[in-house]
Amino acid sequence: MVGSNFKIGDEVEVTSPIHNMRGTLFQAKIIGKSRDKTKLKVEYNKVKAKIDGNLGRRKRHQQRNEVEEEVDVALIRPLPPQESKYCCFKLGDVVDAFFCGGWWEGVITDVMKDSTFGVYFRFAKEKFEFESEELRLHREWVKGSWLPPLQQGDDSTTEEPKPWMKEDFVQGTQVEICTDEDGFQGAWFAANIVKVMGKDKFLIRYKSIKTDDGKEFLTEEVDAQHIRPCPPQTVVVESFSLNEEVDAFYNDGWWEGVIRKVLRGPRYRVYFKGTKDELLFEHSDLRPRQDWIDRTWVMASQALKH
Repeated sequence: MVGSNFKIGDEVEVTSPIHNMRGTLFQAKIIGKSRDKTKLKVEYNKVKAKIDGNLGRRKRHQQRNEVEEEVDVALIRPLPPQESKYCCFKLGDVVDAFFCGGWWEGVITDVMKDSTFGVYFRFAKEKFEFESEELRLHREWVKGSWLPPLQQGDDSTTEEPKPWMKEDFVQGTQVEICTDEDGFQGAWFAANIVKVMGKDKFLIRYKSIKTDDGKEFLTEEVDAQHIRPCPPQTVVVESFSLNEEVDAFYNDGWWEGVIRKVLRGPRYRVYFKGTKDELLFEHSDLRPRQDWIDRTWVMASQALKH
């Protein structure tokens, strides 16, 4: 039965499937199941209702300051463990920042005085400042366990795995995965490392690709040549140029392409060599392409010189 790990009345967090809200978690309560029993019905608070109203997603029949929605079980997780004191965040930590009624996933890029931190959000390509009480360490809910795991007996002094280093990847690290499958060449998909299987093998869990039954996000084993860290923060460009190499967000992944035409908007026609397709994209769905060469990030234009 769908949602057997959740009961009506449970307080949970729900991941938003909307692209411009990707990586956002909203608190909700489970209030029932869908008619076909394939989804769970949840009720959000009034802040989430207001956001959905602005996006035109609020249901017409609702008059109260709550919003109900039927969602896939794969998008639902329990409330994360509460920490009794604020963490000592450090540069490079992956965190959730409380903003506009939800928890948004970002990376600490600046540590300032008075417990203030600069957090960069990749989906928005912007950085905002937050106080320590507005942040929490980011954790993934994988097969009934929190990653990174909690230390036994004390969740307030949880020691996080060390952040990504050039020499290795560790459990809980955010990464991007590529595949050799036909039709997917040149595509990179966001994932988290669930377990280090060996020197060159990793068990990863995708953040957007689901299993065939749609009940949870896909977990699989990949080798080192198909994995790389998430690209670092880059200077936000106001516009892209003709023939510039970019990554375009499409079908839940970043696809390597080339700007073929610059349009008003700004919008762009992007050509993909792997599939020989040419598609239209908004500026917000593109990022400067960077290549992972010899354990170092290199802008695509510089990579041609290697």
